[in-house]
Amino acid sequence: MSTTPSPQLEPGRTSAFVVYVLFLLSIPSAAIFALFGIILALAARDGAGPLARSHLDNQIRIWFIAFWWTIGLAVLAIIGWLTLVILVGAVLLWIAGLGSLILFLWFTVKSLLGLLALMDNRPR
Repeated sequence: MSTTPSPQLEPGRTSAFVVYVLFLLSIPSAAIFALFGIILALAARDGAGPLARSHLDNQIRIWFIAFWWTIGLAVLAIIGWLTLVILVGAVLLWIAGLGSLILFLWFTVKSLLGLLALMDNRPR
């Protein structure tokens, strides 16, 4: 009889699953669910087992990367709007829009791949 817990009973696994679902649901919620997800990931990280901990740490890393890129792209968009009169702003707005689309796709794909890895009992 083995004393190691099964991956489904590992502490923090349910939290990691819920965070991935919240990240994926943040798409139609204008990132409000992603904010709930990061709060849950930060709260559940300390008591999590090794597999769940790797996923929670990865979720926190993904969220912070997306957060800081969003801030940078928002600043670029504001500069674009302010310089729209001299036509440089149109290029900056285009770059900010394309960057936002790429960031959106990256966040979604990373969340989906993380969820699939969690369901397959693979660490991140």
